[in-house]
Amino acid sequence: MVRPAGLRVIQHPIAKATFRDPRIEMAHGAGGKASRRLIEELIAPLLMGESAEPLGDAALVDVGGVRIAVTSDSFVVTPLRFPGGSIGELAVHGTVNDLAVAGARPVGLLVTFVLEAGLSSDVLEAEVRAMGDAARRAGVWILGGDTKVVEHGKADLMYVTTTGFGELLPGVSLSASSVRPGDRVLVSGPIGDHGITILLARGDLDLEADLASDTRSVVPLVAALVDAAGPGVRWMRDPTRGGVATSLNELARDCGFGIVLAEDRLPVRDGVRGACELLGLDPLHIANEGQFLAIVAPELAAVALAALTAAPGGHLAGDIGEIRESPIATVIAETNYGGSRVVDMLVGDALPRIC
Repeated sequence: MVRPAGLRVIQHPIAKATFRDPRIEMAHGAGGKASRRLIEELIAPLLMGESAEPLGDAALVDVGGVRIAVTSDSFVVTPLRFPGGSIGELAVHGTVNDLAVAGARPVGLLVTFVLEAGLSSDVLEAEVRAMGDAARRAGVWILGGDTKVVEHGKADLMYVTTTGFGELLPGVSLSASSVRPGDRVLVSGPIGDHGITILLARGDLDLEADLASDTRSVVPLVAALVDAAGPGVRWMRDPTRGGVATSLNELARDCGFGIVLAEDRLPVRDGVRGACELLGLDPLHIANEGQFLAIVAPELAAVALAALTAAPGGHLAGDIGEIRESPIATVIAETNYGGSRVVDMLVGDALPRIC
């Protein structure tokens, strides 16, 4: 939750908080409707005052005439290690990806550890090494941070908080207000891998599936897209908590247009689809940690998609839909058989503690 415009001094009176939920529940951290209500009705009004700009994944800040992107995130995943990754890698990837989809080249990170008394030193060393390796692969520096220790049973072994800084890419200006009817919706690869992998790693589901988290840096893929389509890239977002559905619903609300997805073109692995059918979940609501969505001008969509599929790790990228005049501020999924359904934001907390 960050303001994508520049910094400013908060002026009094502070905007009024309208949040009416009596207590904080797990759903308020799931990235869906409850999360948005908490941020927009309580946190943002009291900390930021009135904002004319939609909230995004990174703030664009002028510092001495230089414009940089800044983002912050926390990671509370359980278990700490899972097929395809761990909390250390996830902390780096999640932060650099927020910067990348804001149109910035990640430069450095600050890292804070909250450690539980009794945590094995070997476990901590493994996660610090994983974080360092992930940072080197992503081309960012770990600049510093902080460490705190809390009582046993108070932190689920380890929490990690990061702050990332990035240099804005030239010629790129991303915002919901630049989206136009006819623009294409691109996704960088299969959706839902991370959330379902975490669920299986917990042993909460009696299902065998050859799945691994998609956690990775999307910086090379974003660079390939920007190099190919440049100013034709209107908007980007990494669909983490709340999945593709929540990210696109936020965009639809912010731009005022409809978004129509071709359900048969959504890249979903069989294991993810099977788990979702078993649990009554929608793959569009499942978290991703190594994919991103992009809205691209129609005349550059084919070139942009070709660049993504040619980039390492982008061979399963796809064009999954388009922006339309209507239905206003709504996401629709259409099938090959002529049917359609409304795709709403995530409601509740189907998969808690996934990132």
